[in-house]
Amino acid sequence: MKKILTLIFILTSFASFTFAADAELDIIKKSNNLPKIEIGLAPNAMKKELTSKVRDMISKDLQVSGHFEVVDTSLIVAYNSIPNLLALSNKGTDLFLNIDSQVTGFGAYSVMVKLFDINSKQLVFNRSFTTSKEERYPFLAHRIAISINKHLKAPSIDWMDKFVIFSQYKDAKKADIIIADYTLTFQQTVIKGGLNIFPKWADKKQESFYYTTYDTGIPTLIKRNIYTRKKETIMKSEGMLVASDVNDDGTKVLITASPEFQPDIYLYDTKRKSKVRLTNYKGIDVGAHFVENDSKIVFVSDRLQHPNIFAKKIGNRGVERLVFHGNNNSSATTHKDFVVYTSRDRDNEFGTYTFNLYLMSTKSDFLKRLTSNGTNQFPKFSKDGESIIFLKTLNNKSSIGIIRLNYSKSFLFPLKSGKIQSLDW
Repeated sequence: MKKILTLIFILTSFASFTFAADAELDIIKKSNNLPKIEIGLAPNAMKKELTSKVRDMISKDLQVSGHFEVVDTSLIVAYNSIPNLLALSNKGTDLFLNIDSQVTGFGAYSVMVKLFDINSKQLVFNRSFTTSKEERYPFLAHRIAISINKHLKAPSIDWMDKFVIFSQYKDAKKADIIIADYTLTFQQTVIKGGLNIFPKWADKKQESFYYTTYDTGIPTLIKRNIYTRKKETIMKSEGMLVASDVNDDGTKVLITASPEFQPDIYLYDTKRKSKVRLTNYKGIDVGAHFVENDSKIVFVSDRLQHPNIFAKKIGNRGVERLVFHGNNNSSATTHKDFVVYTSRDRDNEFGTYTFNLYLMSTKSDFLKRLTSNGTNQFPKFSKDGESIIFLKTLNNKSSIGIIRLNYSKSFLFPLKSGKIQSLDW
């Protein structure tokens, strides 16, 4: 138990420093005291193949959290029995999670879990989790991992239970919009047929999203509810039309539109149904995101004859250059005062290039490279700002990447098929 309490103190202490104005984000949680956890599968579990997948997903979630060292095990313990605590302790194991499952009388699938603290020789967590749709088992596993993490008072990993939304090319001029879990194991198509691109969540609850469709002949920005299927046309524009960012309460949307041929940034008020033009440049201004409590925007512009990252205070005319390296910085994402952007770098002395992700602060000189190889694009902060999702292409293979900023850890989840056009979470 002492090791668990030490972990909790270290993690919560560092969490309070992570995003201070001038924080050095390479203050990383590198504790050598991460609790070792073994995850067992009870011998009488129903739907054993499915439950084994749940166990594997919980294991991956706990690894991705950065709060646990998951140890492979072949230990089999009856669910209503107590594991051999002495043998586990002698191996250096701190936690043992036993998993069982059953099918209820109504056909629902339930997973029961018991967590034993080996050091204190106690059962510390005992709960069941149920879903009526077996194909949603990844979210069932995510909820179990989140609950265990929360019970041990480690920093939140609630983002694991959120949807990722992305546009996936199916054929020429055809792209569907799909919602998934962060590992892409669960996927459900919500818009099918036609060319539908640039999905962006419209609210924290992930009930509605914005997307651009080309089905009407002119690019049209639509807001759609995933449950009621209600659709609302926001605006139409020739050329480029994208909802690039939404503020925390969903009342303001940054939109790239080109009604006068060249794309500029507009601020759309969802309550008044009105828009204000924020940039007026005879070139390309795209992909804006809010920073510094919605008082400023960060966007991509070709003002230097190549894509670079700029900032502009809303209501002011002046524009500030943010990035001073690379000659192709083509996208950015923000959280509070921090920016992650893509930059084309020379990969080797023979002149090949790679696109890497960099983390910077708008209020200091802090800069840190987050990736080192392949093509890394479409970065998006999680809502808590502690993780980045992105698309990685390496050796002609594409994967969804997750970077855990405070832990200097990254994880890849390969795409089974198709090509992602853009994504959000």
